Formats: sequence, C-alpha cells, structure tokens
Amino acid sequence: MTAHPRPTRDELAAAADRTIPDLIGPGLDVLFVGINPGLWSAVTGWHFARPGNRFWPALHRGGFTPRQLDPSEQDELLGLGLGITNMVARASARADELSAAELLTGAELLTAKVARYRPRWVAVVGVTAYRVGFARPKATFGPQPELLAGARLWVLPNPSGLNAHFTAETLGAAFGELRAANVDGVAT
Repeated sequence: MTAHPRPTRDELAAAADRTIPDLIGPGLDVLFVGINPGLWSAVTGWHFARPGNRFWPALHRGGFTPRQLDPSEQDELLGLGLGITNMVARASARADELSAAELLTGAELLTAKVARYRPRWVAVVGVTAYRVGFARPKATFGPQPELLAGARLWVLPNPSGLNAHFTAETLGAAFGELRAANVDGVAT
C-alpha cells in the first residue's frame, strides 16, 4: 500500500462536516454504503481512508478485488462493478456523533440514489446505522428480506478499526459471503 502524508490535527479538525463525492455509476454489481466519511476521508477525498480502517483489506480478502487497493486507487472500483456512498454525507470523527434523524434522512436519500443508479446489491457496512436508518431494530448481518428500490440488500460489519468485534479475517469472510451471493445471484 502507498504511504500518504498524515493530515495534521488542524487539517482533521477543519474537515468536520465536509462531504466527499460518491463513487457511483449506473448498474453496479454492489454499491457499498459507509455510515459517513471519517475526517481522514474528508481531508483526502477518499472513502475509508483512515489507516486502520479495514474496508480495503476486507474487500480484497472477500474476493472483490484482485489485490488490496489503496484508498487513493478507489476509482478502480467502478471498472470492477463496485461503488461507494454513505448513509450520511457529513464527515465526523466517529459515527456515534450522528443523530438518529440524520440516519433516517440518509436512508431516504440512499433509497432515491439506489432507484436512480440501479445497483444489483446494496451493502451497508454497519448494522447499527442500518437498524436506525431503516427502522429495523432487529436486523442482523447478511442478506435482508426486503429490497431497497429494487436492489438486494446486505448488511456487513463496520470495517472501522474502532470495531474490535471483527478481525481482518472475519471481516474478509463476511465480505466473501456477499461476493459468493453476488456471483451466484442468490443470497446464501
């Protein structure tokens, strides 16, 4: 992976509430949905950019990319039929800084985005954000019974380094289950 300069404390502080562009196009195989951009992402403009975030390793371990991509290489995902957006657009240091109202509004905006771009699968990376945003308090990881604007829906663990419940291996396995369902066209 490429080493990037660390943002300064002032740069990170100034990045709060910024937004970053979606990585999206029509007809994707999977649209990954982060909770919201972290401050590192807001500084760099790259999704899941903070060192220690395990999205990129999990994406590779799960079989979605031929090698582990660096966040700076995120544009390569579109050619693989993959995209990234967020439930809430504004950056924060931690996802728990978001309100339930922001997650509910984010779910509505996500639904409209999915209707517009028509991905086959939508993969929300964060079960708590999914539960709150979509008012599904008992939702679990894996395939969901409902569709989202015609797309199949899957919930993955949050790859943040702050989520100690999942290791790089277990995250990779969770992503791999989605990959297997996406390739086969049916949820396993």
